[in-house]
Amino acid sequence: MSEQKYRAELKHYINIADCMELRSKLKYIAKPDSNALENGCYKIRSLYFDNYEDKAVTDKLSGLGRREKFRLRYYNGDASFIRLEKKTKINKGCYKETAAIAAVQCGEIINGRYDGLLSRDSPLLSELYAKIRYQNLRPKTIVDYIREAYIYTAGNVRITIDSDIRSSSNATGFLNPDIPMVPSANAIILEVKYDNFLPDIIRNIVQLSSRSATEFSKYVVSRFV
Repeated sequence: MSEQKYRAELKHYINIADCMELRSKLKYIAKPDSNALENGCYKIRSLYFDNYEDKAVTDKLSGLGRREKFRLRYYNGDASFIRLEKKTKINKGCYKETAAIAAVQCGEIINGRYDGLLSRDSPLLSELYAKIRYQNLRPKTIVDYIREAYIYTAGNVRITIDSDIRSSSNATGFLNPDIPMVPSANAIILEVKYDNFLPDIIRNIVQLSSRSATEFSKYVVSRFV
């Protein structure tokens, strides 16, 4: 496995006026995300794992310096490409590992059949299998939201605006595009991720110092709906 490279991650609450202002500036200096549809946005659906003690929730709420979470994810309702992701956070830095997973295998997981996680040469899938067996991780909550994203090459900066956050506790409906989802947060979240430095041009556009910083977690708020 390649050396882990942690990225800085900043989150801020913003409003609709902020969105319009950011959009009007970012479109001239940053590239739109490749997942974006014609309207410049795309839909993300994630299925988060947790154990019977809600470890991922309590670690987040307690502000634990080092924590991790597993999730399955696909985009724009297209379940032909699903990824397993593990996100590790140490203080202000985060690191994400990913592995592709077939829809059939995903269906087995959400229906409680986990042995298929050992059928491929993937350390990440094997790690999830081990934590399902020994830490009692289970598929827990579906989270949907709309994302608008921009890429700025210098500093490997990624700016995202997430809205319309919805959730469902019916984990078995992860692959069903028509499963009912309920609003879980009346919030718009600006995230800025970067490697070693944040370029001044981006810092000035997003005006981080004037916004309300947050430790917002879509998964955590969705657990309290």
